[in-house]
Amino acid sequence: MSALTLALGLASCSDSSDDSKGGSSGKLKVAASFYPIQWLTQQIGGDHVDVSSVTPAGTEPHDFEISTKQIAELNKTKALFYVKGFQPSLDDAVGSLSDVSAVDLTKNVNLVHHEGLLEHDHDHGDKKDGDKKGDGEKDHEDGKEHDHAEGHDHGDAADPHFWLDPARMKRAADAIAAELSKKDPDHADAYKKNNEALQKKLDGLDKSFQTGLATCERRSIVTTHTAFGYLADRYKLSQVGLSGIDPESEPSPATLAKVKKYVQENGTTTIFTEELVSGKPAETLAKETNTVTAVLSPLESKPEKGDYQAAMTDNLTALKKALACK
Repeated sequence: MSALTLALGLASCSDSSDDSKGGSSGKLKVAASFYPIQWLTQQIGGDHVDVSSVTPAGTEPHDFEISTKQIAELNKTKALFYVKGFQPSLDDAVGSLSDVSAVDLTKNVNLVHHEGLLEHDHDHGDKKDGDKKGDGEKDHEDGKEHDHAEGHDHGDAADPHFWLDPARMKRAADAIAAELSKKDPDHADAYKKNNEALQKKLDGLDKSFQTGLATCERRSIVTTHTAFGYLADRYKLSQVGLSGIDPESEPSPATLAKVKKYVQENGTTTIFTEELVSGKPAETLAKETNTVTAVLSPLESKPEKGDYQAAMTDNLTALKKALACK
């Protein structure tokens, strides 16, 4: 009888330990708002963490609406890593979560405002290799990148697309590692080691972009929507978008006319499309300007093949071809 009592007691302790981590597998159960954040968390958590993505694969996260069922599932996790201001319905849901640490990664990555729409007449010519920085530009290393984008986007919100800058991804990774270690101190050493390995991966990716985009015939990109401001900042490119931060906003005839003029005057050869947004405006523009289209992924969903690192490498290949980089 005492043996049975002891066995039941051990089982109870085991269940309690699992529950404290948020999952029956013994792994720390956490959630990430969408794919790039999920990838970071998986890289750091390794075998000790069960990471789910709030946004299903193949779903445009800008338009994602979280369901009551998903909120209930989130309440079974111990932490949520998210990008405040990127998915309004998730921002609203955060307030209803109980006993879940909601970690807003925007606090760690220094978000800034980005322009990218040709709303005013300016000199939009490409900067040539070796051009001096203009007034107000700052070194990339200080985290206060100058906006290299064209025109003016008058939205009040800062650009949330920091995951396209490997340096900012490193800062987000540090925040995730710290929270995982806080929630699961028994595996803090593993999280630290995994984060160190991840930092090296991101450094390598950054170096590849720095080298690959160092010497190019052109330095501006025309994109479906202005998701690439941080990438442009870091690698001294300019971005012109057919639509702003929200990819679902249709470009006006006036915007299309201005971008068409820009393409013709600046020798642009490629109009970039993306996976989850209609490519019709870009295809129309390409046809009218005798240019081609190519995919430049904003990495807002899990790639069909490979992972974040592979998709970013594909982006670099596409950029080098479009900009005639040596």
